[in-house]
Amino acid sequence: MTAHARPPLLIFDGDCAFCTTSVNTMKRLIPGMPASAPYQWTDLTSYDLTTKDAQSRVWLVVDDHRFGGAAAVAALLRHQPNALMRFLGWLGTVPPWSWAAEVGYRLVARYRHRLPGGTPACRMRPGA
Repeated sequence: MTAHARPPLLIFDGDCAFCTTSVNTMKRLIPGMPASAPYQWTDLTSYDLTTKDAQSRVWLVVDDHRFGGAAAVAALLRHQPNALMRFLGWLGTVPPWSWAAEVGYRLVARYRHRLPGGTPACRMRPGA
């Protein structure tokens, strides 16, 4: 670990009730869950992200690597102590499974305001 390395961080939309509920659920269910923070409370430039990046998808930052959307979920799973979760995380990086995961992620993100726990404030911003 280098002197500049920092702990992994999951960056999500804190204005979205669905996203906040999802992160809180993951904290209960995933043993190796990294720290998490709403993008609204995060110095995005220190992670080489823009507000537009953060509005468009969840991000997992591990050392100098940034994983967005379905790739963030796959990376999160690959770092778990449970072998099944690690396998699912690996599977999420291999086509055609990675393609399906990205389509699924985009659908959930687009319609998160209609999902359980979602509110009108969860609607994706135009252009995000």
